[in-house]
Amino acid sequence: MLQQFNEKNRDLIVNISGQGMHRDEAGISPFDSAVQGGDAVWEGLRLYNGRIFKLHEHLDRLERSATALSFPEIPTREEIIDEIKRTLAANKMCDGVHIRLTLTRGVKITSGMDPRLNQSGPTLIILAEHKVPVYSKDGLKLITATVRRPPPDVLDARIHHANLLNSILAKIEANNARADDALMLDTRGFIAETNATHVFIVRKGDLATSRVVACPEGITRATVIEICAAEKIRCVETDLSPVDVYGADEMFCTGTMGELASIVRLDNRLIGDGKIGPMTKRLSDLYARRTATEGVDVVD
Repeated sequence: MLQQFNEKNRDLIVNISGQGMHRDEAGISPFDSAVQGGDAVWEGLRLYNGRIFKLHEHLDRLERSATALSFPEIPTREEIIDEIKRTLAANKMCDGVHIRLTLTRGVKITSGMDPRLNQSGPTLIILAEHKVPVYSKDGLKLITATVRRPPPDVLDARIHHANLLNSILAKIEANNARADDALMLDTRGFIAETNATHVFIVRKGDLATSRVVACPEGITRATVIEICAAEKIRCVETDLSPVDVYGADEMFCTGTMGELASIVRLDNRLIGDGKIGPMTKRLSDLYARRTATEGVDVVD
């Protein structure tokens, strides 16, 4: 599924380390760590009616990831929120917006891998776009990628880092197979997530989702688990294999950019009856109720 260009984003103002500039003029140094080695962490945020849903949970994860990578300096939460507000105000945005928040280790004094070459503090990039949830509401078609997610002793996926080549390789496989996305397994053969989102299956009214072993701690995933607890819907975190998916009644994925989206086919096999199921619809509605009423105000 290829995202189309939104004409509303033609003249975006991008915020780089507190400086706003037109998208066509924005740039970062070739000495920045994000350019040199993907040495950065990131978050995707979504703006609903002037509020960012689960903002503090996202900033918690950003801080944990930057700390895991030993960033010597991390902007304060207040500084980041102030820059988000400035960026939204500069673009006159209040709803239907996706924000890509990136924090890099910063600019190096010379090319090289050594983090000690970073001596000028981090780079904060805020990119806000007019962007509705990206996934089709008609149901997604997935393939199982041959590329595997690494275990924590190779690269811990709980670090929400900006080096996404592992996922990009899986997405290339999906594109070549004319699928919407790729389901990724860990090195044990259990499901990690898709190349971009967490997954849930439904069987006989109960939910199951993969353990956080070879995938990050998802904010939307956690929200679905919260909703299940509130609604007394049984939901377990466990090791899942493709066989579990093939026998599921429903399957859906979760993520900030796409919210909840039904998966109706995997490896040319129908999931359930191949239609969006009642549990997926129910949880999507309950999620929408939360985003309509909860969040941190960032638009005056």
